[in-house]
Amino acid sequence: MNVLISLLLVAGLFAVGMFGPGVTPAWVFAVALPYAAVTLFVVGLAIRVMGWAGVPVPFRIPTTCGQQKSLPWIRQQRLENPSRKIHVLGRMALEILFFRSLARNTRTELRKDRGLVYGTDLSLWAGAMAMHWALAVVLLRHLRLFTEPVPAFVTFTEKLDGFLEIGLPVINVSSVVFLCALLYLLYRRLAHAHVRYISLPEDYFALFLLLGIAGSGIWMRHLSHTDIAGVKELAISLVHFSPTVPVGIEPLFYGHLFLVCVLLVYFPLGKLAHAPGVFLSPTRNMANNNRAVRYVNPWDYPVKVHTYEEYEDEFREKMIAAGLPVDEE
Repeated sequence: MNVLISLLLVAGLFAVGMFGPGVTPAWVFAVALPYAAVTLFVVGLAIRVMGWAGVPVPFRIPTTCGQQKSLPWIRQQRLENPSRKIHVLGRMALEILFFRSLARNTRTELRKDRGLVYGTDLSLWAGAMAMHWALAVVLLRHLRLFTEPVPAFVTFTEKLDGFLEIGLPVINVSSVVFLCALLYLLYRRLAHAHVRYISLPEDYFALFLLLGIAGSGIWMRHLSHTDIAGVKELAISLVHFSPTVPVGIEPLFYGHLFLVCVLLVYFPLGKLAHAPGVFLSPTRNMANNNRAVRYVNPWDYPVKVHTYEEYEDEFREKMIAAGLPVDEE
């Protein structure tokens, strides 16, 4: 039921974007909705990040799984158990760029001959890596629609992405990898009972939304041959805040654009906001130096303390009489 609801919702949204310009003025879907979606994306993401940044962290809670810094002759695992900011930066870089913690994903299987068996499972890590990196390349390639002249690094990325030189227009590797990775992640949620059990409608909605964007984009590039010049004219006019809607852009493009607008609006509201959230995760962005540096909670109000020196000054004679050791006679 969750799959069906999400699929029908995305299909309905695509139909609204595809046939909407024929019912309402085209500028509503070509100008007004993109501007509104980008505004909601920026404002919503800023509000969510500020909310995370304002959450109190009363003490250091980094997740560690390696040797902490201790005696000089004991080797420290600097990335697993960072004690300095430079170690934290290395750990964060590996986490953000290569999903290091996800690479430790394990699979549990109950076998009749060997009992409960644990093993490394890199399938989820590989699918996530392929999807995110391919998406990054696709977004980078799309910069050619918003810039004139096109930057050299965008042209280089596009040529590198189509190095196979198959088809006309050339089939980009990132497009195929992105689509296949999304299909695998959807298959994983449907095929594995334990993953399907914990999957919510929003999980399927995000996957179908990305699949709709990827599928419509590939269709426009290789099958329907959309007017790229008109699309670039619209994109550049939006960037320069002097919007003009070219004539002759096919309805499929508006369906693609509407799904992108829905994705921008949904991004700050759902689980996709984990992208900026990883930077604010105290289990990752803090050094584990509790034994070396005293961490003072900045939200603690001042409390009058009674030090041991004051305690000894108050009860020194009684302590000596009772035979208790004192620091000062």
